[in-house]
Amino acid sequence: MSDQFFDGNELPLDDGPELPVETGAAVPGRAGRRGGPEPVDPALAARYAEVVEEILARTPEHMPEPTLHRVARVMELMGDPQRAFPMIHLTGTNGKTSTTRIVERILREMGLRTGRFTSPHLHDMRERISLDGEPISIESFLAAYEDVLPFVQMVDTESMADEDPQRRVRMTYFEVVVCLAYAAFADAPVDVAVVEVGLGGVWDATSVADGSVAVVTPVSLDHTRLLGGTVEEIATEKAGIVKAGSIAVVGVQEPGVQEILADRAEEVGATLHSEGVSFGVLAREVGVGGQQVSLRGLAGDYPDLFLPLFGEHQAHNAALAVAAVEAFVGGGEQPIDEAVLRAGLEGVTSPGRLEIVRRSPTVLVDAAHNPAGVQALVEAMRESFTFTRVVGVLAVLEDKDAEHMIQALEPVLDHVVVTRTTSPRAIRPARLGELVAEYFGEDRVTVVDALPDALDTAAGLADEGGVGGGVLATGSVTTAAEVRQLLGVTTT
Repeated sequence: MSDQFFDGNELPLDDGPELPVETGAAVPGRAGRRGGPEPVDPALAARYAEVVEEILARTPEHMPEPTLHRVARVMELMGDPQRAFPMIHLTGTNGKTSTTRIVERILREMGLRTGRFTSPHLHDMRERISLDGEPISIESFLAAYEDVLPFVQMVDTESMADEDPQRRVRMTYFEVVVCLAYAAFADAPVDVAVVEVGLGGVWDATSVADGSVAVVTPVSLDHTRLLGGTVEEIATEKAGIVKAGSIAVVGVQEPGVQEILADRAEEVGATLHSEGVSFGVLAREVGVGGQQVSLRGLAGDYPDLFLPLFGEHQAHNAALAVAAVEAFVGGGEQPIDEAVLRAGLEGVTSPGRLEIVRRSPTVLVDAAHNPAGVQALVEAMRESFTFTRVVGVLAVLEDKDAEHMIQALEPVLDHVVVTRTTSPRAIRPARLGELVAEYFGEDRVTVVDALPDALDTAAGLADEGGVGGGVLATGSVTTAAEVRQLLGVTTT
């Protein structure tokens, strides 16, 4: 790498073997007052690294097993810790993580002790399990693992002895992490858990717990191999988080999806609140560092709120979050104190979601990994940034709809540097480059095998346009994570 982009303060990836980011995750302690990690006992750090490897050795989360039996059995053996706290449960195709973070931040501002579960993580597995807005400490993570492990081993043994060969499967990576989260939330204890599904709804491991509020962000095509080839099939799976007697808060949906969610709510006796009918975005205006929004909740209107996130989609995520909090705290009939809401929204962060991670040139990262997510990204870029030249750094995983993602990106990128992340699922740069060239033309495409060099190349190309050039790194969560890590940004 040249000195153009990286200096002695950066944290570039080493030149060792290519591994998924999570396998080499750092093990920082809780952030100290100056923002740096507090020292960690070397023995604890070593044990944590061992545990992470043990969990990663299980079936990965992009290969889920469609059953709740194993997680439910662990919960039963542990005395059902998932029933020790009320829960807000979130699903959808895009916007789940941001909405989860907004909900949790507002609840925390209200003085509630919160547990937050999101996935995937960017740098460290502990990001998935947060207590009061901070990743669970190494000590607490290990304590939860030691509590859960004997029961996981029992269920593994039972599963491998099952008469049905299809059920002879050890618990998966994601199932184990869900068990850890629910055990940690019960042990804390938390006043409320805000839980994002991993994939789908009906069979997602998080669904062993019943949310009193179910939130469904917009549903579109993604993970079609696992969830179905139409939005209606996907919606049927995701509707499973709407449980008996709950309140369902639903974002704007295609008509077929809305019908499926309404039918589910009627079937289980849930109350349904839909964006555009019960709540929504009243007004929004782009501002420095985010946007000014006026929102209508279930129980009141909230004018002129600052949201430090970019894009119209984030305004809609905030509207969903406000309605979800109203539903949880007062059954949808009690407004949120405006000062509390204002402070909560102003404190929201969503790492890896159109996030500025470097200046001069400006580098943005976004975890968009399907056509709908990329389209939201493109619209946010158009309205929120005025770069003279934008160079993309694009790395996509094999099972994604790369072609439609590329088509959506073409109008906002002047040039694309095609590369790959360290994920074994990444599309080879040469093949991805050929696909990009079909839509951009060969003169607007550069193929660089290694991501650090690709980022360096993109910075140089952005500078060719003079002052005001920018770099946008996108295509997968892994892309956003690895670019953040290359630039020394590991806070979440």
